[in-house]
Amino acid sequence: MNLAAAQHGFLSPTGVEIAFLLVGLVTFGAALVTVTTRQLVHAALWLVVALGGLAVEYLLLTAEFIAWVQVLIYVGSVVVLLLFGLMLTRAPIGRSPDADSGNRWAALAVAVAAAAALVWVVVDAFRTTWIDLDGPAAGTTRVTGQSLFQNWVLPFEALSVLLLAALVGAIVLSRKAAAAEPPPGAAPAAGTPGEKEGAR
Repeated sequence: MNLAAAQHGFLSPTGVEIAFLLVGLVTFGAALVTVTTRQLVHAALWLVVALGGLAVEYLLLTAEFIAWVQVLIYVGSVVVLLLFGLMLTRAPIGRSPDADSGNRWAALAVAVAAAAALVWVVVDAFRTTWIDLDGPAAGTTRVTGQSLFQNWVLPFEALSVLLLAALVGAIVLSRKAAAAEPPPGAAPAAGTPGEKEGAR
């Protein structure tokens, strides 16, 4: 255990640690509203709050590069792509009953189990790891770039292809919906010969 762990403990938090906890609670609340609301547009906007809170958490952990990547890619690109998908597919603006599948309790159980497993893995892996917030920045651009483009380049590229496929799918769905609707001001289609005979 290093000097930072000896100076600070769980019972004597610093101002940065208190801010980290408060921002984490706000982020957690925004994430809960994102997955529980029945209004799709509101879910996208609350997702902005959740992702922005994560960016603030990265800043408090002295990982400035990761924080700005979080803002540029997730808040500035993924959420905008999601909003464009909602607009192109003409999703309802108000409450959408289709947003609830009826399996809320099963989804809640799976979410709690996954969260518990994730917390256990992270705590077990970083139990004795402390970050000196008063020292030099740990998330520098050089170290992060080497780790990203050497060890994680394949998932990074796979995510970009997935986002591109989602955008193309939204465009295809919007074009099909536009082709199915008659143009404004068009005359109604003429009836079939059987319908004409019945009218006589």
